[in-house]
Amino acid sequence: MVRILIVEDEPAMLAGLHDNLEFEGYQVDSASTGDEGFSKIIKETYDLVLLDVMLPGMSGFDVLKKSRAKGIATPIIMLTAKAEELDKVLGLEFGADDYITKPFSLRELLARIKAILRRSGKISENGQKKPAIQIGRLSVNFENLEATENEEIVKLSHKEFEILNYLYKRAGQVVSRDDLLDSVWGLDYQPTSRTVDNFILRLRQKIDSETSNHIITVHGYGYKLIL
Repeated sequence: MVRILIVEDEPAMLAGLHDNLEFEGYQVDSASTGDEGFSKIIKETYDLVLLDVMLPGMSGFDVLKKSRAKGIATPIIMLTAKAEELDKVLGLEFGADDYITKPFSLRELLARIKAILRRSGKISENGQKKPAIQIGRLSVNFENLEATENEEIVKLSHKEFEILNYLYKRAGQVVSRDDLLDSVWGLDYQPTSRTVDNFILRLRQKIDSETSNHIITVHGYGYKLIL
């Protein structure tokens, strides 16, 4: 089931959104302050966040910026009573996926939610959540950036998801460290091969068990993922 977090301090608005989204079949969680919302975003796994700009304590913009700085890639729609163009631009520059100004129609909001979930791969065209892939101990959904073990959430950084996805698409093939550096980090960033090794070590700790190894080292070259 698709999970949505609503971060909104107006009780009537929060209750209305919560009830309507649950009616649409979403699993809904909520927070009424920026600090509470940020804590839930970094500790839990959601498929989408509805984030009000004007919040007690940490503002919606601050929640957005800090979440993106933590590597949280969850789609975020900003909700605000402000209509100034500058606020919309700031939200998008800080990493928001969409921006809707209050008052808005429920139909418009639902349409935007479904469009973003489809675009980000969170749901398929028929509105169903995409299936996960089993890699070692983990059940991984690359579209949703989710990883679980025995239905418990396992935290992977955005870079760990990228590395694992790159290896998964080439499962059974040897991938060089240079390929990983160029494809995952890009040519404009120059980490060392040791950086790759450190990320691989962290992935192994989350994927491998005492009896099975899924990321194999090819000495002097790179790595191979065995499913």
